[in-house]
Amino acid sequence: MKVESPRALISVFDKDGISDFALKLTDLGWEILSTGGTARLLREKGVDVTDVTDVTGHPEVFNGRVKTLHPAIHAAILARGNNSEDMTTLDELGYPRIDLVAVNLYPFEEVAARDPPVSEEELIEMIDIGGPTLVRASAKSHQDVLIITNPDDYNDILQLLEEADGSPSGINLSIRQRLALTAYQRTAAYDVALANTLATRLETLERTTSEVLPEKLLISGGMKKNLRYGENPHQPAAFYPANAVGDSLHGLASAKQHGGKDLSFNNYLDLDAALRFCRSHVGTEWSEWPHCCVIIKHTNACGVAVSNNQVSAWDDALASDPESAFGCVIAFNTPVTKETAERIGDHFVECIIAPQYEDGALEVLSKKKNRRMLTLENMTPLKMQTHFREIDGGWLAQTEGAPVIDWSQVKCVTKEQADPNQVDLARFGVAVCAQVKSNCVIFIQPTETGFATVGIGPGQTSRVEAVRIAARRAGERAKGAMMVSDAFFPFRDGIDTSFEIGITAVVQPGGSIRDQEVIDAADEHKMTMLFTGTRLFRH
Repeated sequence: MKVESPRALISVFDKDGISDFALKLTDLGWEILSTGGTARLLREKGVDVTDVTDVTGHPEVFNGRVKTLHPAIHAAILARGNNSEDMTTLDELGYPRIDLVAVNLYPFEEVAARDPPVSEEELIEMIDIGGPTLVRASAKSHQDVLIITNPDDYNDILQLLEEADGSPSGINLSIRQRLALTAYQRTAAYDVALANTLATRLETLERTTSEVLPEKLLISGGMKKNLRYGENPHQPAAFYPANAVGDSLHGLASAKQHGGKDLSFNNYLDLDAALRFCRSHVGTEWSEWPHCCVIIKHTNACGVAVSNNQVSAWDDALASDPESAFGCVIAFNTPVTKETAERIGDHFVECIIAPQYEDGALEVLSKKKNRRMLTLENMTPLKMQTHFREIDGGWLAQTEGAPVIDWSQVKCVTKEQADPNQVDLARFGVAVCAQVKSNCVIFIQPTETGFATVGIGPGQTSRVEAVRIAARRAGERAKGAMMVSDAFFPFRDGIDTSFEIGITAVVQPGGSIRDQEVIDAADEHKMTMLFTGTRLFRH
């Protein structure tokens, strides 16, 4: 009885390593089936290839849209080896089995991420049909078919086949299951990318305000990066970049680390918070004060400052709460200079992130053991985006970004009117306040070169207590300061307390049924009060 050679179907867009893989399979006695450009490449490299069209008896049509969608291919994959009826039918049809399928997909994610965007027509042509069908069919039949979607698996599978004298039966079930899971994860990520991209790109779709948020939540992440542990040593943790295969990395996933140990779970959370604050102060409206420094501890700001020079921004941010800044994370929105690095000196800093580091700055900062510096070149202004948060039983979604306030509509509601300098200070304070955990108040002051926080009262159940915390941290610097609140004052006690410690101006959304009572309190104390009309809670 003639023993048939095992057969491999190879049809890949990413052809890195595929010719070596196919050559070694043939050396092990395998027959190679292939399609289009993959077949041409393999022949050029000396691989004996059978065209899929010779197996199906049907030509590739529609510029390759239809190649492998044929019973001669899918019956040979989906027939169950342990089912006698399946095998009899397959034999009657004259379709030899396919034992291995190596497929990777059209780079839809990569094409969708191009800037400027490609046309809708070009995007549609990047939707793979035959590839995902082959992947799903092969993964379903993983007990009989090896499905390889990741080129990193080529060498491992070859080694196992060599140990088994080329027989696919030498690959055990656990390996087959792992390959199948990888395959399903790939097609799942691909489908998520398709659905999410087309939801925003199909031009004829009519959208309403309610459709800013997706009808269905579809999330996929890139290859996980294991972390040392989670928030605490007993909690396993990992980082999953928000990109699929072929998509460009962005945000913290694209940051380049210079020196030090790997980032921890808490480092990522603090860096994310630092970037939110810093990116809130990027853009033309901050051109007079282009340098921003943010100091973060446990995701809350210890100090934030904007300035016309970077060293002053660091000095002013640190002065806001130097005690809490021990073991902090720092973000700058401009390249770190050597002078700033020298000014930071031996201060205990876990991580620093910035768009770049000027000559000599990294060398200075690296003198401190285990300090980690990160470069994030694309530090763009913070824009409104959809963010998701998991809760018990589901997910919450909302748009988040820098506060959108029409300052021409902001009202000064007190007898004491605000001057333009106070309005500029208020704009700074609102941008900071929006990123602090609610309930919060912050105290801010002008500096010689810009603006800075002098006291931050974050995340309190009582707004009056938030005032007291900010006051303790500000000390004497509270005198003459402006207080910014993320929500309205429901009673006048917050205003009375702030006056006692020296606050002269208040910025708040307004909207309480007791607004007049609060305004009257401010007038009694000859304070200035601005109503922005926009609440800034951040839970």
